[in-house]
Amino acid sequence: MKRLIVLALAALLASCSSDTVPRNTGVYMLIDTSGTYNEELIKAEQIIRFTLSRLDASDSFAVARIDTGSFSERDIIAKASFDDRPSAVNRQKRLFAEQVSNFVETAEPAPYTDITGGLLQAVEFLNEKGTGKKTILIFSDLKEDLEQGYIRDIDVPLEGFEVIALNVTKLRSDNIDPREYLGRLEEWQGRVEKTGGSWRVINDLDGLEGLL
Repeated sequence: MKRLIVLALAALLASCSSDTVPRNTGVYMLIDTSGTYNEELIKAEQIIRFTLSRLDASDSFAVARIDTGSFSERDIIAKASFDDRPSAVNRQKRLFAEQVSNFVETAEPAPYTDITGGLLQAVEFLNEKGTGKKTILIFSDLKEDLEQGYIRDIDVPLEGFEVIALNVTKLRSDNIDPREYLGRLEEWQGRVEKTGGSWRVINDLDGLEGLL
């Protein structure tokens, strides 16, 4: 009898704990604007609109540019935590899309590419939102270029995060030596998985159905 009571209590506690686990989604998208990658922003906007269409009430979304020093909120282009009311969610999504569109129209190329700083900012943002699912999208060629004096030899804490690299275009030097391109992908995968994150690459933007 005592054993049955213990089992019943254990099942009840497990049920209660599962109910408290957040089921919402948080997405943070980093956009590379360095050099010729600035010309790829129309594709980034398409991905953002697709992501908006997949998010719902209580989800959170932020888009930020990768700049000289990206560990800063000043690089966030648009952000929102969606309301429970459908009408409010629609208004939030329209405003979000407008802010992104305005950025795409006026964006200037960034002189440096602080991807690590952007990842740190993404982790901080999504942890503050406390979402159940945490996804970081990186729209970049993954070539990090830091201004002198910036230190980014840091392990980014990514346990519980999924990191997805999007539209990883090949540089001119990659055509000469493909090992450079493959090496960048391998290096970033290693950095993400080292601290407990999961890693994916999606280069075919026609296949975004499995993005979220």
